[in-house]
Amino acid sequence: MTTQLTDHFTLEEMCRSDTATRLGIDNIPTDDVIIANLRTVCVHVLEPVRTHFDTPFSPNSGYRCSALNKAIGSSSKSQHTKGQAADIEVPGVDNSVLAEWIKENCTFDQLILEFYKSGEPTSGWVHASFILPDYGVNREQCITFDGNAYMQGLQP
Repeated sequence: MTTQLTDHFTLEEMCRSDTATRLGIDNIPTDDVIIANLRTVCVHVLEPVRTHFDTPFSPNSGYRCSALNKAIGSSSKSQHTKGQAADIEVPGVDNSVLAEWIKENCTFDQLILEFYKSGEPTSGWVHASFILPDYGVNREQCITFDGNAYMQGLQP
């Protein structure tokens, strides 16, 4: 059964992971808070992106249970483990343009342009997170990660 979070995004696609499938990890949350967090990321970031660019896309990564997060070597503090983040790309849209649009038009906690190389529009991806008011304040922090270091601001 498919669980629709918003008009264009489902719980299953927000939890899809080839690594989880390969390792036999169940990556579908049952915690209502995590599901609410995923819905909120969709409402505040993914749906506005989908509407503006008028292009269907699925997140590269959304929710990661602790076993999956550990298996891929991600930080135990990753917002993905709380359902508060998604890594995205939109077909035909330069990832630096996508990050800049989110910065100017969405509320978010963190926006990270990851592994992007100037002049290579499809390189890397955009990480966007959102925190429900009950759990904190959205910092609207913009960061670039080039694979070696984190830098403040979006630096394409």
